[in-house]
This record gives sequence, C-alpha cells and structure tokens, in this order.
Amino acid sequence: MNSVDTPAESTVAPDPAGPAAPRRPRFGLLPRIAVAIVLGILLGLVMPEAIARVFTTFNGLFSGFLGFLIPLIIVGLVTPAIAELGRGAGKLLAATAGVAYLSTIVCGFFALALSLLVLPGMLDGAEVVSLENPEDSAIAPYFSIEIPPVFEVMTALVLAFCLGIGLTLVRRGALQESFEQLRTIVVRTIEAVIIPLLPVYIFGMFLGLTMNGQIWTVIGTFLAVVLLVFAMTVVVLLAQYTVAGLAVGKNPLRMLWTMAPAYMTALGTSSSAATIPVTLECTKRNGVPEAVAGFVVPLCATIHLAGSTLKITTFSVAIMLVTGMPIDIWALAGFVLMLGVVMIAAPGVPGGAIMAAAGILSSMLGFSEAAVGLMIASYIAIDSFGTATNVTGDGAIAAIMGRLSRGRVSGDLSVDEAPHLQGT
Repeated sequence: MNSVDTPAESTVAPDPAGPAAPRRPRFGLLPRIAVAIVLGILLGLVMPEAIARVFTTFNGLFSGFLGFLIPLIIVGLVTPAIAELGRGAGKLLAATAGVAYLSTIVCGFFALALSLLVLPGMLDGAEVVSLENPEDSAIAPYFSIEIPPVFEVMTALVLAFCLGIGLTLVRRGALQESFEQLRTIVVRTIEAVIIPLLPVYIFGMFLGLTMNGQIWTVIGTFLAVVLLVFAMTVVVLLAQYTVAGLAVGKNPLRMLWTMAPAYMTALGTSSSAATIPVTLECTKRNGVPEAVAGFVVPLCATIHLAGSTLKITTFSVAIMLVTGMPIDIWALAGFVLMLGVVMIAAPGVPGGAIMAAAGILSSMLGFSEAAVGLMIASYIAIDSFGTATNVTGDGAIAAIMGRLSRGRVSGDLSVDEAPHLQGT
C-alpha cells in the first residue's frame, strides 16, 4: 500500500498530465491563525473605529455564509461517510468502527466530567457577560446581508442519517456517486474559501474583543483550558494503551513509546491522513499483523478522533462557563454522543473536525456565531496535539483488533475491502 487518501480526496482523479512540480512550503494555517490573533490584539488597541467597522462588516458576512454552509457540510460529509461504513470487510469493519466510536465517546465523557469538575474553579471570576456576535458588536458593521440556510441543522442531521443508512441497503449507483461528488464540492469549498478567509475572520473577532475590553478574559481562559487539555490527552493515551497492553499481553508503556514517531509526525503535519505511513509502521512494530494494521490504521484515521472530541468538549464547557450560558448536563451528554458520530465525517483538511462539529454546537448547545468562531480559533490553535492523540490511539485500536481477529484475518484488507479508503 503506497498511500491512502481520505474520503474527501478519494473522489479526485489523478492529473493525466503527470505529477505536478513540487510546491514551495507555504505559511501554514496555524501560524496564520497565531499572527491573526496577535495582530487583532495589538491593532485593537490603536485602530480607529472607522477601519475596525470594515472587519466587523466582513465578519458578519463570513459568519452568515458559514451558517448557510453548515447544513450542507453535514449532508455532504455525513451521508457518504455512513454509506461507506456500511460496506466493506464485514465483521472486522463493524467491530473496528464500534471500538473507535466507543473510544471517542469515552474520551468525550471523560473530558466532560473533568471539565465540569475542574473548570468552574479554574475559571472562577473569568466571566464575559455576553460574547458579542460580529453583527451585534458595539462596533457596528457598515451593512449586513442575511443568508438563510437551505434547512436547519437538525434537519440536515436527520436527512444525512436517513440517506446514509438507505444507501447501505441498495446497490451502489448514481445516487452514491452524487453524494461523493457533493462531498468533494463541500471539502473544496472549505479548502478554497473557508480556510483561507478564516485568519481574517479570527483577526476581526480578536480585534472586536480587544476594542470591547473582553480580550484578557478570553486569553486567560485559553491558557487554562489548553493546559487542562494537554494533561487529559496524556491520561487518555495511557488508558488506551493500558487496555491494549492487557489485550495483547505487552507492556503498555513500551507500546506507547514505539508509537512516539507517529505522535511527533502528527504534531508536525496536523493531519491524520499524512501520518498514516508512520502510524502503520509503528503499529506493525508493536506486533499487530500486517493485514490488520493495513486495514485498521487507515480506517481509524478517518473515524477515530478521540483527541479532537476531547478538545471540542472541553472548550465547549469553558466557553459556556465564561459567557454565562446555562450548563445542561443532559444536553452536553447528548452533544458528546452526537459528536462521536459527526467526527466520522471530518474532512482531511486542517480544522475539519471543528467545521463538522459547528452545526451541533449551535443546534444542541445554543452557541452563537461568535462562540462558534471562538471555538474554531481555540481548536485550531492546538490542532496538532489533538491530531497526535488521534493517530497514537489508532495504534492501540489496531492492537486490540489484532487480538480479536487473531487467526481469522488473512490477506491485505487495506484497500480492496475498504472502498471508502480507495483512491491510491
């Protein structure tokens, strides 16, 4: 197996003219987000209001477009993801997907419990009475345009589930291909429009927070929550490899150390898909059969986002606390369960997980557009740590699946029996 593409990439045909010339290294998304935050804070101290209103106007338009796009993101990503999970290598696919979902929601509930226990004390006194929407800010926009979505977020979720499950029951045909093409369109829109403009949106948000006097509370919240998230990722990885070590009868710390190259690679790339070759090699060095590793690792790179779920859950609770939103434990529990499903649709682009989760943040937790924007900024700021947790945990799941499938798996399942991973 030479390479494995994410579902979003699998629908793009190779260039018949041959491989393109090597691209020059680009200024990555994380550095651009960091620069946008710093400039927003510094210029917010000196910028005239007339100029600041330009960015407030842009933020209103951008948030409106993002709100319009979110239901389409859900339908375009969740529908084909569910349809593809219903096909493939039978029991091994179902068992792997079940273990990955269990791992994801257990991490989510762990993050939820610890956040509710620790964050109220950590963030005591750090309160923003109301996090302003860009269009409701004290810095008024020059104009605003309403962009109503085609349908509501919950309608999109139910529609995606019905269509996705329905597609697993019929022969693959034009409808399946249409949703795969819709997924490509959605992902390309995220890559070509949302991601490039995101630093400008975050700049405008932090500019407004600075001029409204809310910025230091937000920064203090960020730093405290980042430390908590990092500590939780360490606990999660130790727990995952303790279970895997017990399953295969090996030292969990040694297994975790063997996965260190995958962890470090993910820190540098912020991409589960780009880290697949390293994750695969480390997993095989832990004694996982090649056939099992070649199937489970690429699959989990798409559906196992325990670290991402942990981050989103923790920052959600933090933002709810500092903005004075009511804490409804049952709503948060439902949010975690739904988040575990939505994560399987995260496209292979930086920040894809939080884009896929934006809809349920607003529909299930009542997040405003500004709160969702703040979630996007905080998520991407530590995106690489969540990705590193995701891919390292993939090795633990592969070890467990190797133990469960011992003597029952032969051959290379990595591509031929996993259609949603084809495109090599």
